[in-house]
Amino acid sequence: MSHEHAPTHVPSPQKTIVITGASDGIGAAAARILHRQRPEDNLILVGRDPKKTKAVASKLGVRYHVADFTSLGEVHRLARELDDLETIDVLANNAGGIFDGPLATVDGFERTWQINVVAPFLLTSLLQDKIRAVDGLVVQTASVANFLMSKFDPADPNTFDKFSSERAYGNAKVGSILLTRFIHSHGINSVAFHPGVLATNFSSELTGKLNKLYFTPGIKHLLSKPKVGGANLAYFITGTPGIHFESGEYYNDKRKPGLQRPIAKNVSVAKRIFADLAQSLNVEW
Repeated sequence: MSHEHAPTHVPSPQKTIVITGASDGIGAAAARILHRQRPEDNLILVGRDPKKTKAVASKLGVRYHVADFTSLGEVHRLARELDDLETIDVLANNAGGIFDGPLATVDGFERTWQINVVAPFLLTSLLQDKIRAVDGLVVQTASVANFLMSKFDPADPNTFDKFSSERAYGNAKVGSILLTRFIHSHGINSVAFHPGVLATNFSSELTGKLNKLYFTPGIKHLLSKPKVGGANLAYFITGTPGIHFESGEYYNDKRKPGLQRPIAKNVSVAKRIFADLAQSLNVEW
């Protein structure tokens, strides 16, 4: 993967950028890069862990909010807290993870699907008018796991049936790409990307084989640092659709379309899944 810098820009008016999953890892790394490159922007961080999120935000001197995406009630609260923003130039749906299960949340969705897909969809839905007002952008942190680990069944996107942590995560990342296509099909710029195989805490709550693989000292030494994924996220946050990437697409690096299952390219599947989800969540597109 190319590690070139994020696109350089002619000085521009202040932008409002919201990054979820920003308490550590990719999100925190991207926030540091953006603060250094574009200190004039209004950077807003969202994280699950109050202490970690506050620590990252305080060091940068930026605004932060706390929300746990295992509760859609907290997503609604977060959207209300962001209501004072007139516009949002970029919403980076970066929060995610891989978990043991299947485990149904209080909202009835499988935890992996809810955190990676349902919560970002709901947040985007609630904030869409602010994004549309400035022809803004939604960035989805996806993964090559969509190709390597998934066996996606549109009738069971939650992966309650035949659950494994790896399959559920792969399916959720198919969902992230489908969400990108759905958002694009409704007139909002969107892009999904694979951040790299990174030494982060994204699997820290997992007890299975993947956790052991990631946290084996000899293996973890070979993984890229979070700042690599952060640089990739910053690239897409600061990029321009039609110049640095095409809206509605998924990238494995900054120039090449990413490996993806054929179903992840199917716009009709995306529309069906998220139209149904919109109805169940009582949001409109």
